[in-house]
Amino acid sequence: MDIDAARQQMIDQQVRAWDVLDQRVLDVLGRVPRERFVPPAFRELAFADCAIPLPAGQAMLAPKVHGRILQALDVAAGESVLEVGAGSGYLSACLAALGGAVTSLEIRPELALLASTNLRASGYPAVAVIEADATRWVPAQCFDVVVLTASLPEYDRRYEDWLNAGGRLFVVTGAGEPMTAQLVTRTGAGGVGRLDLFETVVDPLTNAVRPSRFVF
Repeated sequence: MDIDAARQQMIDQQVRAWDVLDQRVLDVLGRVPRERFVPPAFRELAFADCAIPLPAGQAMLAPKVHGRILQALDVAAGESVLEVGAGSGYLSACLAALGGAVTSLEIRPELALLASTNLRASGYPAVAVIEADATRWVPAQCFDVVVLTASLPEYDRRYEDWLNAGGRLFVVTGAGEPMTAQLVTRTGAGGVGRLDLFETVVDPLTNAVRPSRFVF
């Protein structure tokens, strides 16, 4: 496989076609070696328009979804970034390549190790991968950017409470198909603004709050 050609085709035919036009984001997708974050058994799918299986029954998001996340968050150099769900470490690397100071939470030990190993091997050793359950974790600080790579069956305000004033949260909510990807922005007055971005389907966050079920 001609890796450079496959990567460019991914950007041109998948990412741009899904309205990702921010040149900073396109440059990062062209620079971060996605193929190094894909398990060897699925490496031929590194640039395919699909989710890719990861250990522990998890999946790496499709390239176009990564592109939309990065474009929506618009990470600036020096901003503090919290990622919930490290996976293989690819999105962490992209966020760091945009200049973010990235901390990534991962509940599954095998994925925390995989992400850390991939990030070091790919030139992003400054990303801090922490093995933790985000639904119980208490941050020592607030962040400029928070991104959840798994969905919330029911919206949970705890994640917007982790934002600094002007901070942005990317989250996918919904208990069925389709789910809605949203950008939540914290205002200086303590309020929040919400913008629906696109529809998608993403596996739920482990231990996430789920909608109440009525029993008759």
